[in-house]
This record gives sequence, C-alpha cells and structure tokens, in this order.
Amino acid sequence: MPNGMTIVVVFVVAVVLAIIGFILGIAYRKRVSEREISSAEEEAKRIINDSIKSAENKKREALLEAKEEIHKNRVEYEREVKDRRAELSKQENRLQQKEENLERKVEGLERKNETLSRKLVDVDHQLEDVAKLKENQLVRLEEISGYTVEQAKQHLITTLESEVTHELAATLMNLENQFKEEADQKAREYISLAIQRCAADHVAEAAVSVVPLPSDEMKGRIIGREGRNIRTIETMTGVDLIIDDTPEAITLSSFDPVRREVARIALEKLILDGRIHPARIEETIAKARREVDAIIKSEGERATFETGIHGLHPEIVKLLGRQKYRTSYGQNVLNHSIEVSHLAGLLAAELGADVATAKRAGLLHDIGKSIDHEVEGSHVTIGVDIAKKYKESPDIIHAIEAHHGDVEAKTIVACVVQAADTISAARPGARRENIENYIKRLEKLEDLTNSFSGVESSFAIQAGREVRVVVKPEEINEDQMVLLARDIARKIEGELKYPGQIKVHLLRETKAIEYAK
Repeated sequence: MPNGMTIVVVFVVAVVLAIIGFILGIAYRKRVSEREISSAEEEAKRIINDSIKSAENKKREALLEAKEEIHKNRVEYEREVKDRRAELSKQENRLQQKEENLERKVEGLERKNETLSRKLVDVDHQLEDVAKLKENQLVRLEEISGYTVEQAKQHLITTLESEVTHELAATLMNLENQFKEEADQKAREYISLAIQRCAADHVAEAAVSVVPLPSDEMKGRIIGREGRNIRTIETMTGVDLIIDDTPEAITLSSFDPVRREVARIALEKLILDGRIHPARIEETIAKARREVDAIIKSEGERATFETGIHGLHPEIVKLLGRQKYRTSYGQNVLNHSIEVSHLAGLLAAELGADVATAKRAGLLHDIGKSIDHEVEGSHVTIGVDIAKKYKESPDIIHAIEAHHGDVEAKTIVACVVQAADTISAARPGARRENIENYIKRLEKLEDLTNSFSGVESSFAIQAGREVRVVVKPEEINEDQMVLLARDIARKIEGELKYPGQIKVHLLRETKAIEYAK
C-alpha cells in the first residue's frame, strides 16, 4: 500500500511539474514573440519613414523638373508667338502694298476703257465713212468696167480656174516625168534582163478537141447499134461527141479539159484496137483515166523540178499537173506558171527580194485554174482557198490574191509576181483570143473612151494595146488634155479586163481654112 501511494504521489508530482513546465514554456514563448513583434513594428516604422522621406525627395525633384519644363516651354512658346507676330506683320505690309498696286491698276484700266470707248466711237464713224466710200467706189467701178459685182466674181473665178488647171497640169507632168525617168529606166533593165534570161517559145498549143478517123466508116462503129457505144462513151467520160459531116474527124466538147483528154486518149485507143463495144469502152476509159492521172502527177513533179521548188503538198503537185490540160487564150497554163516562176525569181534577185518565195508564188499564182471548172468563183479566189487549205505562207497567199489586182499588192513578192505574170502573158505570141471576144473588147474600149465629154472620136489600134483619142479643140485645151488622159486611163483600169497595158494617146488639132480668090 505504501508503495502504491508513493507511485501515485510521484505521478501527481510529475504531472504537476509537467504542467508548470508547459505554462512556463508558454510564458517564455509569448515574451519572445512580443519582443519579435516589437522589433518588426519598429523595422516597419523605419521602412515607412524612409519611404516617406524618399517619396518626398522624389516629389520635390519632380516638381523642380516640371517647373523647369514649364519654364522652357513658356520661353519657346513666347519666342514662336513673337516670330509669328513678326511674320503676320510682314504679310500685312505686303497685302497693303498689293492693294495699293491694284487700286492704281484699276484706275489705269478705267482710264484705258474710257480711251477705248472714245476710239470705238471714232472707228464706228470711220467704218460708216468707209462703207459709203466702198459703195461709191463699187458703183464707179461698175460704171467703168461694165460688169456687175456677180459678173466680176464669175470672171475672176473663171480666170483662176484656168490658171489653176494650167499649173496643175504642169505640176502633174513635171512630177510624172521626174518619177518616171529613173523608174522606167530601171524597169526596162530588169524586165529586159528577165525576158532575155528566160527565153520561152511562143505558144502554139491549144485544147485538143478533134480526133482523126481512119475512114468515115468508123463513125458508125463509134455510134454503135442504136447509139449504145456513143452513149456509153459520153456517160463515162462526161464529154459530148459531135459527129457531123466533117470528113474523117470527130469533135469532142467538154468544159473540163481533163475529161476531154481522157475521152481523146480512150477514143484513139478504141479506134486503134477496132473492138468497140460497151465492155471494151469501159475498160479502155478506165485505162485512159489511169494514164491521164499518171501524166498529171508526172507533169506536176516536172514543174517543181524545173523551178527548183520543194516541199509542196502532194495535192498541190497534182493540181499543177492538171494545168497541162488547161489553156488561157491559147496559152498553156502549166507552161505559163513555170515561166512566171522563173521570171519572178529573176526579178526578185535583181530587186534583192526573197527569190525562193517569189518563185514559189509565181508557180502557184494560177493554181485556181486547175479546178475553176468544178468550183464556183474566180481562179484567184479558188487559188487563195487552196493555198490556205494546204498551209502555204501568208506571203504566198497574198501574192496569189494580188496578182490580178483584186487586192492591193503590199509586198515586193506580190509586185514581182504581178509583173512576171504580165510579162509572160503580154509578150508577142504568148496569147491569142477568138475573133468575137477580140472585137467586143475593142468596141468596149472605144465606147468607154467616147463617153467622156469633149471627145470627138476614138480608135482602138495596135490590137487593143493603144487607144487614139481625138478631142474637140474648142472644149479641151492643152492643159485639160493631161487631166483627161489620166481620167480615161483610170476608167479603163477600173472597168475593162485586158492583157498587158493600154496606151491612151490624145490628139488635139486646130484647123484654119481660108480661100484666096
């Protein structure tokens, strides 16, 4: 028991001591915390005081800087105001001077206006006096001259027209002579050189339209029983066979020269063979057509070889070969095209133009004549379409289009082809035409010339290469003859178609007849 009490006492004492120690620890910590808080408050007060002092210092510095800036700006502003006032003062002085000058000018203008007004009044009076004087002078002039004003004007106009006509004719003659002297000389040189270097035979070839027969008995065999043979030939060839009283001959008629050639070859083969019946006719015509196609191709290749032109489309070569059977005024078109190609190349060489292009255009210029019997339009239009279809160059197309003057020639090649075509067609013996067309052309030329006022009579001579015009001397004077000749030439160019050129020759003759008694 006493041990138990002792343990309790000891435990109680230990608890009491622990509580006392805890209370003392708390009291100590509180005292330490109070000291730390007191120290922190003092430090905070010090920091606050330092901040207040620093802020006050900065405030004083900022105020000083602001005052200095305000003072500086005030000085600058006062200086600018002073400068502006000085400038305004100068401008006011200048404006005042300008106003004074304007006032002086206005006063001067008013004085001038008054002077002008007085002068205008004087001028009006003088004009009235001049008008009266002019009227009196006109009356006096009419009395002296015997002409009224209108009559005098008409006389003056007539005189001026006569003088102007004379000067115009003289000027035209001088200009023509000046430009033609050298041009004619050069042209003669080039053309004569081209013709000499390209000498060609005169044309004596025409379309074959008559087939000779060994005897008149052959006509009956060609006609056949009830006309079956001749109908077969005409149906398969498209050619009309004219069997008349002409001894030992049959005439072939067709607008297509190739068809006519096929019929001619087939008929000659049938006559030579002697076996004439529909089956044999069909076989012979087929062979003749193949033979003509081969000739056409061969002739086209010959033309390109002779002219040295390569790269043509095969269809164009065939069209060239077809020209072998085409004639124009008796001139073989293929030979004419070859000749034009050579002439164009020679002229182009002399002029420094592209020789290859000129020769190519010369060879193709009449390509439209190959099919002008089959296609509507002129051979020029057809030729242009063919050249475009087979991708010829624009220069070639333009030369084809311009070689007959349908459009204006704009390139040297077109002019060269035009000249070469004229040379080939116009040289002696190159072409011929039937007498009916020839007479119509001459009559039309004379009628056109007689249509001009002042023409007494006209005569077409030199096979239509020259028209001689006799004018009325009382209506046409020498100066007017020059203008009349030009007008006649222009009308001939615009309305007539003719090979080569036509010389317009005007004659004026004044006769005086008197009898001695």
